[in-house]
Amino acid sequence: MLPRRLVLALLAGLPLAACNTRGPATVAAVDPDAAWYIGSMPDQPYDVPLVDRSRMDPKYRRQTVAYTGLEKPGTVVVDIDERMLYLVQDGGQALRYGVGVGKLGFSWKGTATVGRKGVWPDWGPTAKMVSLNPDLPRTRKGGVDNPLGARALYLYQGGRDILFRIHGTNEPWSIGEQMSSGCVRMLNEDVVDLYNRVPVGTTVMVKRNGKYRV
Repeated sequence: MLPRRLVLALLAGLPLAACNTRGPATVAAVDPDAAWYIGSMPDQPYDVPLVDRSRMDPKYRRQTVAYTGLEKPGTVVVDIDERMLYLVQDGGQALRYGVGVGKLGFSWKGTATVGRKGVWPDWGPTAKMVSLNPDLPRTRKGGVDNPLGARALYLYQGGRDILFRIHGTNEPWSIGEQMSSGCVRMLNEDVVDLYNRVPVGTTVMVKRNGKYRV
């Protein structure tokens, strides 16, 4: 088995499926940036570290907001420019979550669906990643230092996994930023909340410059 530090070094700079994560920062929840955390929320098989939200811009905190879009209740809408994810509710409202998104936005277009969901999901490299670096481990078990965080929603189109995820992060300072190469990252406590509200089959749409990418 490769030493943990070597694993993190190998991961640095490589795409995480369609997501990207910085190597050393992936252990932030368990070591150097403890000032970001104020406790934990019981969960299985690991407790969820809770972020000190006073360190964040208030607009990125989970909250209910007025919503005027035409999407059906239950739809997930990601606004890349705002770095917000909306879960549309009845009565002209939505639950809004701050997110981190990709520097280049999304390479996929059209409507996606949540094809499956994962609790403290494992991570594995794509075939391309292995071809670029054969020493990469073939899997990383889920946990607080895993780049996918506490939950992941796997996005599909036409029944096919398109390698984009809505997932937790152990880099809470990245919320509101353009950090990963395409995936949507959320605070772990927020992605747990979303996971509990969103069933498999949920429609996911993405906006750029105020328009849907279709």
